[in-house]
Amino acid sequence: MTQKNYKMIIEYDGSRYKGWQSQKSTDATVQGKLNAVFSALEGSEVTVQGSGRTDAGVHAAGQAANVRLTVEMAAREIMEYANHYLPEDIGILKIEEVSEKFHARLSAVKKTYCYRIFNGGGSNVFRRKWMCSIEQPLDLLAMRQGAQYLVGTHDFAGFCTRAPKKKSSVRTIYRLDVLRDGKEVDIVVTGDGFLHHMVRIITGTLVEIGLGKRVPLEVVKILEEGVRKEAGITMPAKGLILCEVEYEKGCGIWNNG
Repeated sequence: MTQKNYKMIIEYDGSRYKGWQSQKSTDATVQGKLNAVFSALEGSEVTVQGSGRTDAGVHAAGQAANVRLTVEMAAREIMEYANHYLPEDIGILKIEEVSEKFHARLSAVKKTYCYRIFNGGGSNVFRRKWMCSIEQPLDLLAMRQGAQYLVGTHDFAGFCTRAPKKKSSVRTIYRLDVLRDGKEVDIVVTGDGFLHHMVRIITGTLVEIGLGKRVPLEVVKILEEGVRKEAGITMPAKGLILCEVEYEKGCGIWNNG
């Protein structure tokens, strides 16, 4: 039987999961749930490859992944099968056959995350699991000033929990916007890749600027010195969403379209 490679767009509520990556000690991972469903479909063990690992409690609206299957089913039928057996907090939005060379992580060139903040008084009952609440007013102008120092190619060692030992901590941020819609403040960042807790630490630093605890120019010092303790707090996981993963044309996507 011929093996085919399928790219998927997946959404999930990460609230009850120990992160994306499967673990031997628990079945409460997003990858673990997907592996179980696709292995049952295939009749043998398969591994779903994600574009990257999201931490415990982090959500996704557009995680990309790929899986190799030999089962003789149309892509639509595979998606229907998977969505039927997956838990209700994990869903496949799109699935399509791609070329054999496509790999969700290795082929990715850009990722976009959004950190959502409920900023203001009052209750936030129905969105509390997907937003971080801050009652004090935030100075968005100051936050935007701090954000602009982070755009571009920099060594982000000061903005990560664990700097890679054998790999570079240099990354490129293409976009970093601070947006408000009513009581919701969104920090949207697009980059070529992110270090451990990088988006949550950047957000924590900008929040401290917004609260007047530090000035925007301090961001430059953190970049130059590369010391984690000089940056802001690591924001709670529940406010972070992986929104989109982008790929270059010609890397093997949608070869049947």
